[in-house]
Amino acid sequence: NKPMSETIIYELHVGGFTRSPSSGCQYPGTFAGIVEKIPYLKELGITAVELLPIFAFDEHGNGYLSPIDGKPLKNFWGYDPVGHFAPNPAYCFSHGERSHAQDFRDMVKALHKAGIEVILDVVFNHTGEGDHLGPTISFKGIDNRIYYVLDPTNKQRYVDYSGCGNTFKCNHPLGVKLITDCLEFWAKEMHVDGFRLDEGSILARGGDGRTLPYPPVLWYIELDEVLADAKLIAEAWDAAGLYQVGRFPGYRWAEWNGRYRDDIRRFVRGDPGMVGKVASCIAGSADLYQATGHIPINAINFITCHDGFTLNDLVSYDHKHNEANGEDNRDGTDYNWSWNCGVEGETNDPAIEVLRERQIKNFVAILMLSQGVPMILAGDEVRRTQQGNNNAYCQDNGISWFDWKLEEKNAGLLRFFRRMIAFRKKHPNLRRERFFTGEPNEHGVKDIEWHGRQLFTPDWHDPNGRVLAFTIWGLSHDNDLHVMLNMEKKGFDFEIPSLQGKRWHKVMDTALPSPRDIVEPGKEKAVPVGVCHVKKQSVVVLISGQR
Repeated sequence: NKPMSETIIYELHVGGFTRSPSSGCQYPGTFAGIVEKIPYLKELGITAVELLPIFAFDEHGNGYLSPIDGKPLKNFWGYDPVGHFAPNPAYCFSHGERSHAQDFRDMVKALHKAGIEVILDVVFNHTGEGDHLGPTISFKGIDNRIYYVLDPTNKQRYVDYSGCGNTFKCNHPLGVKLITDCLEFWAKEMHVDGFRLDEGSILARGGDGRTLPYPPVLWYIELDEVLADAKLIAEAWDAAGLYQVGRFPGYRWAEWNGRYRDDIRRFVRGDPGMVGKVASCIAGSADLYQATGHIPINAINFITCHDGFTLNDLVSYDHKHNEANGEDNRDGTDYNWSWNCGVEGETNDPAIEVLRERQIKNFVAILMLSQGVPMILAGDEVRRTQQGNNNAYCQDNGISWFDWKLEEKNAGLLRFFRRMIAFRKKHPNLRRERFFTGEPNEHGVKDIEWHGRQLFTPDWHDPNGRVLAFTIWGLSHDNDLHVMLNMEKKGFDFEIPSLQGKRWHKVMDTALPSPRDIVEPGKEKAVPVGVCHVKKQSVVVLISGQR
């Protein structure tokens, strides 16, 4: 097991990752298809795949028709489980004597051999049985009142905290037993390395819907000996408004840091007055986690995930375009904090395309330079697009599939992702397990210092501030790093700190084209003493080296 501090997560959909004919896979859209793409994953440098739900689910339970061809839309993502102990048959290529479970185990074994861990996105907050009009598959028929939260005024209807028709009674003794047995099965029998709880805050609710201070199911999971080495991740909110980021019950749980996503999006698109919030995000969100006894690796930092815009679409669309979902564009969030760089959607304008790619590089640079655990969405490294759809849960087609032709088309950006991941791995000061203190050590050196365009003068209280710089002093175990972020629409000279017996060398500049945007180790060039120019809307990283 890799420590959380060394983990870099890659979120992917088993079907969508290789289902496109462009994948060239023998077994597209399956667990075996992922095995065929292991060389790609290894070269990218990620350490764990986080798979969207792979429990057996009903893909035909969507209920909407495509406005394009009139055909029924599918439940593509798989967030409506009907069999918690069985892999989804559609992801298996074996349908004879060889079991579906063995297909899954073979994938896990191959990924482990390549040094890649497997994390499952698991859904316990609701089931695929839907509301009172939904099908009766299992729990409704076994004991409806035990397994579901029912409307106290009408026991024939369900309380829906999940946004999916029903709410599972996770903290009823039988609910606790089912959930812990399920996790133990996937960890012990299927060799999974970790779990991400979808709408995890529902697991903090009691049978009456109230928030529990010590939810039995979460503590059973935390203290379970079989799960002692498992990575535990929570989506610390639910569809009914319970938001627990920074205070999810327990100590082992890492959390999807939704505030990190929103604050970094706003800063990079150019919103003013975000400097203090962004510094907090980069430093591991101590204001969220430190008071509750947590550390930086309890934060899963991300810019995009399956739920929302892809990174390409984040810099290409001001508004969602979900018409293909058959819900008249009502579904999906309207709070995307996106910016289209001047034109809505695809464009042939070379200046806009250059800016969009620079913005993508700004996002991934900040992500990989932040304390915490980074997660990237599959395909962001090659500008995968969903054509502005920010809720593609029902799109089993080119909207959701990974287009492997993009690997060659956007090879420069792919290289940037690979090099940034490698840079993070190389520098332990980007993977701290304790928060910065900002206090001098016994040698009078601080672990981190914050700046604006001038040294030691960050624009914490400037309502128009869009620039930030910081120095992480390497001490005895790492290089010194100096990072400058300029989200203004004009370039600036930044003061840079002096080094004793060394020089600053430029590693990365998102304003430069590939391959000059990030150089190979050992090929960094020294910069002039005292000042460094940072172009508009760009990030520059310097590293200490010999004169």
